[in-house]
Amino acid sequence: MKKIILLTALLMPLSVVAQDAAAPAEDLAERNKMLYSLGFLLGDNLKRQLILDNEDDFKALSQGMRDSLLNKKSQTDVEKYKPQIIEKYERDAQLIFAKRAAQQQEYLENFKKEKGVKELDNGALIQLSRAGKGKTPKADDTVKVHYTGTLIDGTKFDSSLDRGEAFQTKLTDVIPCWTKAMQQMKKGARAKVVCPPETAYGSRPVGQIPANSVLVFDVEMLDMGL
Repeated sequence: MKKIILLTALLMPLSVVAQDAAAPAEDLAERNKMLYSLGFLLGDNLKRQLILDNEDDFKALSQGMRDSLLNKKSQTDVEKYKPQIIEKYERDAQLIFAKRAAQQQEYLENFKKEKGVKELDNGALIQLSRAGKGKTPKADDTVKVHYTGTLIDGTKFDSSLDRGEAFQTKLTDVIPCWTKAMQQMKKGARAKVVCPPETAYGSRPVGQIPANSVLVFDVEMLDMGL
């Protein structure tokens, strides 16, 4: 999983990106698409940290970023507003965390009620959609799987299918949720595995995964005991 550096900023509009007149038009178009994608990611990261309520919020924020990128003089006394900026970050972080924690708890409670869901002794949840055949792996076995991992809102953070290569690992080398859940799966089995934060990465952010995240995995057991 590649880590994206978190920058609390919006990218300037593509129309102000400097272009090399000698570069082929298709190269400039691809550069603009790349920079637009970067801006989209920066904005996505920013909205995870701040509560922006209306169009005026967006306009003021993007104008400040635009002026900075273009080396223009600030329209405000930036130093004067730093304490308010810090206060907003802290206040919004608390509100966002509380809202997100409530949403995740609701997701877990609703998933537990679904047909066929089994809660394991460490709190991990598994729902088999295909049983598979043979034995289940032991806690120190090596397994080979295909998987896709998402947050509860569907945001994908990793996928062996996207990489085109199955994931092979010892069950002692993965998050506790996986160690327990994989022991419930036989060769050929497929399951939805839901990992509460304490069975995944806890309070530690990892790449695109925020701290204290519930993780959702679609897993297919390809082989075991390797």
